Amino acid sequence: MPIGLDGDCWDRYYLRVQEVYQSIRIVEQALEQLPSGDVASSLGRRLLRPPAGEVYVRGENPRGELGVYLNSDGTDRPYRIKVRPPSFCNLSSLKHMLKNSWIADSVVILGALDIVLGEVDR
Repeated sequence: MPIGLDGDCWDRYYLRVQEVYQSIRIVEQALEQLPSGDVASSLGRRLLRPPAGEVYVRGENPRGELGVYLNSDGTDRPYRIKVRPPSFCNLSSLKHMLKNSWIADSVVILGALDIVLGEVDR
């Protein structure tokens, strides 16, 4: 697992590149284990009908933690769904990262966070 030592923009960039190499290795290993020949699913399309209630799940994402809140009324269409994207939380760290930094460095620091503005526009 790649790690950085200083927590600066270079470390975040280097870590992202190492994660890409690691992902390539994982995909190559998965491809080696695939059976040869045609692959087809016989399941078809299945509608999910979760029981009535609500749930919040979190999952790792390349940009951080992705959260999904689902409120179901027992039908195949959710009553309410809310997604908490990782960029929304990552942007809150910008204030702390910019302390004692040069204004010229702010563009590099923001770029190293890899924020998707569509995720934070609420």
